[in-house]
Amino acid sequence: MSKLLKTLALGSALVVYPAMVSTAIAGDVAKGEKVFKKCKACHAVGEKAKNKVGPHLNDLFGRTAGGIDGYKYSKAMIKAGQEGLFWDAATVGTYLEKPKGMIKGTKMAFAGLRKEADVANIIAYLETFSTAVPAASDAAAAPEATETSAETKTTSAEPVATPVSNTREGGVFGLGRVATEAEIAAWDIDVRPDGQGLPVGSGTVADGEVLFTEKCASCHGDFGEGVDRWPVLAGGHDTLTEERPEKTIGSYWPYLSTVYDYVRRAMPFGDARSLSDDDVYAITAYLLYLNDQVDDEEFELSDKNFLDIRLPNEANFIADDRYEEPHYAEKAEPCMTDCVANEVKVTMRARILDVTPDSDEGDNAGAGAVD
Repeated sequence: MSKLLKTLALGSALVVYPAMVSTAIAGDVAKGEKVFKKCKACHAVGEKAKNKVGPHLNDLFGRTAGGIDGYKYSKAMIKAGQEGLFWDAATVGTYLEKPKGMIKGTKMAFAGLRKEADVANIIAYLETFSTAVPAASDAAAAPEATETSAETKTTSAEPVATPVSNTREGGVFGLGRVATEAEIAAWDIDVRPDGQGLPVGSGTVADGEVLFTEKCASCHGDFGEGVDRWPVLAGGHDTLTEERPEKTIGSYWPYLSTVYDYVRRAMPFGDARSLSDDDVYAITAYLLYLNDQVDDEEFELSDKNFLDIRLPNEANFIADDRYEEPHYAEKAEPCMTDCVANEVKVTMRARILDVTPDSDEGDNAGAGAVD
């Protein structure tokens, strides 16, 4: 090894760049080409590509940083290349995420790509214009150092940096990893008013009564009347104008989807997520029965007829129209001071107390105390 390469190798071992990003997801070339439109103002790639404001990106992978003859790099980029930085999927990914975070003093003004998918896609696209594409995992086996010139073809036997995390955000502490599809699916279980997210399944009122008696009645009573300070689940009709209204699905709630979602996600208390999808349909059907929304014990609630059920108070909820307000619709700055001509008057107060009766909030807490 020449004296110069020994010097570079030693320098590489001492330089610490921000954590290199591992390409945890596969990139899409076509999508990467679309993302690259953000770069076209400064960079060219492909046949007859030339340097523009930034260097051309043909044969980027495997190239030493600051390594194109004739292009005027920043001193910081030249120094990085001299210290042994070369471009592979990991180093390109980190640079695309936050250029100035990786190379302080780079001329690249672009703030960076915030989405991991965009980074992966653009790497996949740029790889199609490189004849040599060393994988990030091959960094430890980086090409043997050869020297054709001091600025263009010098690599070190040691990689500049080693990926320390699989996560996009792991650059600082190197903690965490990308969630698996199974983990995301287990977490992403919300059910929406339009039925999105409803699982396939069904359950009858009769089945729900058995389940409710076994798993819910100790807290909510056999008929949803509530035990001690546990919430009442049935009744409350025509109480919304009273000082302390009784807010059940028959008197207050707007959508049945929230009932299904909550029971599925959080019940039974202390044993959440133990009910099958059919169990949740059955208990939801029984709650409809307790609130006089269905009157047949053989009624079967399923994903097929779920949207046919409308709770009685739905019409009294209004749609969220904030995006029609001027500062959203016209993308104007929101008013922060003196926004109304007259004095602001408090017409209603929202006070949320702990609704879990076994908390230490005292006897006045609980019982659905959301006023």
